[in-house]
Amino acid sequence: MKFAFSTLGVPGLPVPDVLALATAHGYHGVELRAHPEEPVHPGLGPAARADVAADFEAAGVEVLGVAGYARLAAPGEDAPVLDETRQLLQLAHDLGASCVRVFPGADPDLPAAESDAIAARRLGTLAEDASALGVRVLLETHDSHRTGAAAIRILGPVGHRMVGSLWDVMHTWLGGEQPAESYAALAPHLGYVQVKDIASAEDTTPLPLGAGVLPLSECVEVLSRHGWDGWLCWEYEKRWYEAAAPLPGLLAAGRDHLARLLNESA
Repeated sequence: MKFAFSTLGVPGLPVPDVLALATAHGYHGVELRAHPEEPVHPGLGPAARADVAADFEAAGVEVLGVAGYARLAAPGEDAPVLDETRQLLQLAHDLGASCVRVFPGADPDLPAAESDAIAARRLGTLAEDASALGVRVLLETHDSHRTGAAAIRILGPVGHRMVGSLWDVMHTWLGGEQPAESYAALAPHLGYVQVKDIASAEDTTPLPLGAGVLPLSECVEVLSRHGWDGWLCWEYEKRWYEAAAPLPGLLAAGRDHLARLLNESA
């Protein structure tokens, strides 16, 4: 497995500084949070996109994915959601990233089957755009569909290789799902895995990997047992928790912890 971290943990940090952290601490890739308050977002022009791609290539670090905020199961017209996701797909293509992250974002007042159908319809449409650009759309286990069992209700009907899943281990745990259950549901569609740690279900302030309650060892063990060799991406939610310790000082120990889990599961 390869290691990455998300720029959600280093809000607003310039790309050269992000790359310096990745290379200094042995991370193979970076997940770029695609938001206007960040250096990389869909409003970036062609020249700036080319510069970012060149910086990553020169550093020998991969752009793992572009983490967007499109909500595929949200009520309303399809066009705005499709347009937002297509912009993310184009950005990912221009940066050399293999995937984009989207959220479910269903309205809890709508019947689940209706929201599932909305998301599946939109993802089915976007699959053709994704194929043309060579970039996968990954639905994260999050908000209205935080478990693998919930996500598969959307992904199963789509059934397209360019539409997949992003396993956020915190959300499946908060949803009461065991790692083996999450993997079984998501495995046919799995793009990559977001790891993190927290103190409890009531206190989701980010902690160093291994310092909290999330079943990281079980997640890595089930992935290893099934021969999965994709990406583990540390999503440290510093942007939402200003009091959390700065990520740069935690990166080396975080990588060591993941490597130790891999060794123990071998």
